[in-house]
Amino acid sequence: MRVLVTGGTGQVGRALQRVAPAGYTVVAPGSDECDVADFATVARLIEREQPDVIVHAGAMTDVDGCERDPARAFQVNALGTQHVAAAAQSAGAALVYLSTNYVFDGEDPEPYHEFATPRPISVYGRSKLAGEEAVRALAPRHYIVRTAMVYDETGRNFVNTMLRAAAERPSLTVVADQRGNPTYAGDLAAAIYRLIAQPAFGTYHLVNEGSASWYEWAIEILRLAGIATPVEPIPAAAWSRLARPPANGVLANTAAAALGITLPPWQDALARCLARRDALTTA
Repeated sequence: MRVLVTGGTGQVGRALQRVAPAGYTVVAPGSDECDVADFATVARLIEREQPDVIVHAGAMTDVDGCERDPARAFQVNALGTQHVAAAAQSAGAALVYLSTNYVFDGEDPEPYHEFATPRPISVYGRSKLAGEEAVRALAPRHYIVRTAMVYDETGRNFVNTMLRAAAERPSLTVVADQRGNPTYAGDLAAAIYRLIAQPAFGTYHLVNEGSASWYEWAIEILRLAGIATPVEPIPAAAWSRLARPPANGVLANTAAAALGITLPPWQDALARCLARRDALTTA
């Protein structure tokens, strides 16, 4: 199986390379090699690599940055996805599109299943939903994979931000009234490989089991890391930012679970991530 990953230097792109099953060849260029906003570049890359599956993980994921520059957000997340979907269809490759819980408004009290009606409330969410629509229209052999609160051992993410902040400050304040599913990139990548091993095309939610507020997540990060820095819960209204995340961003893994694909509890995933992070630090 030959897999082409866009956004190969991002968290999910790196994880897809790290956990690839035996017999899989993974080609994972970064955005500097594959600007998805340029159709000719995308088409040449896909023609050259002849992948069986394309995992489109490349995106503008700076949520507040999308609010500052909506044109760029749609150029990358919507038009770029349209380019990848069209080229995938032309090449006969199946397509995995990585989407987000930000396609929902967060007003429902229950977790969002795969067939809930999207109502994005941010530029990021609207641009990613536009990408979903392009995939459905152009690439029949597709898996739309929505996920949430993704993190890895390295790079810019909530886990590393909390650990750095706890080392630098006497106390922390973290939002307590917004919830989601903290999802470890390694577990997400492994689940994607299990999904593409069967031709059950459609829309899926792949997140670690369970949910947490940002505050609860921060508490568990510091507890597992053995850090005693106090954390104060605050409402989202007290945290000034351009984009408004969904208050309830919790996703229900209904469709993938029907195929026997579930991810471990988020607390277990976090413990494994921190252990690997420590190992990389001391190596």
